[in-house]
Amino acid sequence: MKKSIFIAFVVSLGGFLFGFDAGIISGVMSYAGPEFDLSDAQFGWAVSSPSFAAMIAMLISGRLSDMIGRKRILLIVAFLYAVSAILSAYALSYQMLYMARMIGGLAFGAALILAPTYIAEIASSKNRGKLVSIQQLNIVLGFFAAFLSNYFLNRAFASGESLFLTAENVWRWMLGVEFIPAIFYFILMFFVPKSPRWLFTKERNKEAILVLKNMHGEDLAKQEADMIISSLGESNSLRREKVKLNDLFKPAFKLVLTVGLIIGVLQQITGINAIYFYATSIFKQTGIGTDASFASGILMSLTTVTFTIVAILLIDKMGRRPLMLFGIAGIAISLLICAYGFSQATYKLTSENISRFEFEGKEKLEQLSGETFENDLDFKNAMKSTLGNQVYAKNEGAILEAATTMNALLVLIGIMGFIACFAFSLGPVMWVMLSELFPNMYRGLAIGFVGFVNSFVSWLVQQIFPWELSNLGNAMSFFIFGFIALMGFFILLKILPETKGKSLEQIEQELAS
Repeated sequence: MKKSIFIAFVVSLGGFLFGFDAGIISGVMSYAGPEFDLSDAQFGWAVSSPSFAAMIAMLISGRLSDMIGRKRILLIVAFLYAVSAILSAYALSYQMLYMARMIGGLAFGAALILAPTYIAEIASSKNRGKLVSIQQLNIVLGFFAAFLSNYFLNRAFASGESLFLTAENVWRWMLGVEFIPAIFYFILMFFVPKSPRWLFTKERNKEAILVLKNMHGEDLAKQEADMIISSLGESNSLRREKVKLNDLFKPAFKLVLTVGLIIGVLQQITGINAIYFYATSIFKQTGIGTDASFASGILMSLTTVTFTIVAILLIDKMGRRPLMLFGIAGIAISLLICAYGFSQATYKLTSENISRFEFEGKEKLEQLSGETFENDLDFKNAMKSTLGNQVYAKNEGAILEAATTMNALLVLIGIMGFIACFAFSLGPVMWVMLSELFPNMYRGLAIGFVGFVNSFVSWLVQQIFPWELSNLGNAMSFFIFGFIALMGFFILLKILPETKGKSLEQIEQELAS
């Protein structure tokens, strides 16, 4: 079991780097956005471009790993993460920044689908849920590390304690730190074996059995080997080379593909990456200020880590279905609480507030002094037309902190509730179920296809979220996410199967016949 845990942890470090990148960018854009004077569309693309690149990686990496192996692709992934970190830190323009981040997107697109695939293939049915969930634990640890790194770098810069951090380079340090875990991941990947199930599909049975013995011992290795060989059959190695995307749409796969696609879409369309990637911006909307926004990111990521550990402890005892359904119901309620909290906000600047601002041109705001705005849209539009987009973007935290009257605690509770419920349901359980639902012969291709759809939805949500906030407002944006989550709950209540405690071969016989 110790070997399995070590290998699962190492392989899923790609998830840590994904979480780190996603958490880092929420702080980076507070500086890089105004520096490059980005529009809403450019801001969204700088954040979402890795997810766009990930779509390509997810579509081809599963099939590619079927041909040359999971381990080889994961080594390439680690290398690409390191390259992306260095190029992002040295970005001289908006174009160079998003291109460097797209290299990282190729890496995490492959890592997010290959890690759970690999882990499921080396784990026994007894502990498969726990081990695959380590991927999600690493993702949220990456978020936590990123928000912590951002907080300390931002504080060092804002306090003036640092001699080398400036408004022009603090975000570069935030991005460059990612190089350290990327190199660590690359080195450790040399210490993991090849997937035994992949070796069986290539008729390298002796190697596969040896890996199983090292992982599980003589007796369990024999049982696992017999089941795998029986499932693959004598001709599957030849047939595997002919597997095509169209095969996934056969009647036999209707249920598993439908379930996989629904949970793949629902995981992203409820807004998790909008929350994570724009965490600092969202917390600014509550009026708590820039420093408190960075600190709230740490609290959010710590909540995620805590409830991901809860999922790991419960997933093989309580089962996949109950965790998923309870979590999605909680997500819907939490998002609707956020929508209500934002809908009650009002915005008003006074002459006293304006006199405390420290940016040039603040006197222009005197014409709006004493005027009360009933929603964030009208207020932000008035600010932008008065100050200009770039000046407002650089000082949004301070302006909103001074002007906003709302129950910030209610919104914070809603966001933390959403994060907690996601962390024990859609976050880890989706990857566990995707690694289980599809037959051995089609697993790489199928997870790659669902991953492509998942990443496309993630990219779409990230790309349009700044536009949503600017054109629909905070309340409506969160209401849309909450309504979608509610619909997803009722759909999955009807069709979601339970896979707890079954071997991959048993699940294949029951669900894909």
